[in-house]
Amino acid sequence: MSDEATGAKPGLAFRPDDTEIERRVEALLFAAAGPLSAADIARRLPEDADVGRALSRLVERYRDRGVTLQVVADRWSFRTAPDLGFLMTEEREEPRRLSKAALETLAIVAYHQPVTRAEIESVRGVSLSKGTLDQLLEMGFVRLRGRRRTPGRPVTYGTADRFLEHFGLASLSDMPGVQEMKAAGLLDMSMPSGFEVPDPGRASDGDDDLDLLDPEDAPEFAQDFVGEGEKAP
Repeated sequence: MSDEATGAKPGLAFRPDDTEIERRVEALLFAAAGPLSAADIARRLPEDADVGRALSRLVERYRDRGVTLQVVADRWSFRTAPDLGFLMTEEREEPRRLSKAALETLAIVAYHQPVTRAEIESVRGVSLSKGTLDQLLEMGFVRLRGRRRTPGRPVTYGTADRFLEHFGLASLSDMPGVQEMKAAGLLDMSMPSGFEVPDPGRASDGDDDLDLLDPEDAPEFAQDFVGEGEKAP
């Protein structure tokens, strides 16, 4: 790019200011095929770029616009403003409804992850049909976490980012605890002896005793304008 195009003085390296960094962050978020983390954004900017400041300024700029900048699971993306969702109603496909068994299974996975199929059945007290987990995996609410280092090496399950997005949670620690669910009338005050709901705010990742599975590769951008000589996915 020429010095005239960038606004730099002839013979001097162009160093983007805060406004230019903000523009670049905005462009990356608009072009991305999915949400981006701050680290994803920083890799495409100068080393001294203040990504956090740029994101904060964009949040403010889009606060009252038709789209807003939101963060879910530490990843940023532009989304339709909540009060304008009705405009897209006619163009949306009817979402698949989860059965009671699927909802119960999803709740167990969310609060007890990483959890095996046998552990899910133990908490529910009934056998789990194969189709229930398949449905949650297909819809992107649940993902495979890894194999536990125990006899039989059972596969464990955990929630995926789609779970946080669907329920509007920034992180798993934002899930309601037992006291909140009691206050909302979602739990009977006279619960059976030994019944326990884990505290999501104190939960660990539980990966220490797992052989983790490699996540599937996915295209990061709808159009690859960063790399050279690569075709858009």
